[in-house]
Amino acid sequence: MKKWMYVIFPTVGLGLFLILYFAEVKKMDEKEQAHAVEVAQLKKADDDRKAKLQDEANASAAKKAKERDDERTRKEAEKAAKWKAEGDKIQEDTDKYKADAAAATKKITDLEAQIEKLRAQKDQANRDYLAAIKAVELGKIERRNAEIEIQRTTKMLVTRAEDSSFAKMPPPFVPPVAR
Repeated sequence: MKKWMYVIFPTVGLGLFLILYFAEVKKMDEKEQAHAVEVAQLKKADDDRKAKLQDEANASAAKKAKERDDERTRKEAEKAAKWKAEGDKIQEDTDKYKADAAAATKKITDLEAQIEKLRAQKDQANRDYLAAIKAVELGKIERRNAEIEIQRTTKMLVTRAEDSSFAKMPPPFVPPVAR
């Protein structure tokens, strides 16, 4: 029986070990299932939390995108308004300067007409002046001619008078010589 002892005790030990082992394996399987359920619940909670955070992030991103779009639209509107204001100012300045240029052109035209009138008056005054100088010179020439004529007439009269017997002195009276 001694031989059988070598087989019975290890077999009984093995049986007890297997009973205890399978009981522990069952407990571990239950723990693992409980842990798997707990992990699944945690994972589900984590997934729910992640989904919630993702939804919040999406909502926040959508809100930020909308704010960016609103800001970009506002900036574009401000830029367009500024552009329009600058364009209106430029147009206003252009109109003002065109009006100033038109007024200056009209003034230039008036001044040019005045200059033409004054030039015509100057030309007429020059013609009148030259005519007056000509008349004065002609008067001087006529006076000189008249003086020359007077001198010629005077000389002619002097010559006739000298040639005339009345103008000659009678010969001096010589008293007769007493004899």
